[in-house]
Amino acid sequence: MRQAQIKRVTKETQITLKLVVDGKGKSSIKTGVPFFDHMLTLFAKHAVMDLQLRCKGDLEVDAHHTVEDCGIA
Repeated sequence: MRQAQIKRVTKETQITLKLVVDGKGKSSIKTGVPFFDHMLTLFAKHAVMDLQLRCKGDLEVDAHHTVEDCGIA
């Protein structure tokens, strides 16, 4: 089974991610940015991948670091 687990910690964010490429389209995503959560949920569903993502970011500044670091992870 093709899958990956990543933990990424920076000054701005803390991320845990699990991706199963040969999944069923299930997801559990909490980034604190509702529209970003929605888009990642749709991505997982239509790509038929399983995606678990948790991110705590510096949202009091803006969503930039959260979105950027999730993409890097």
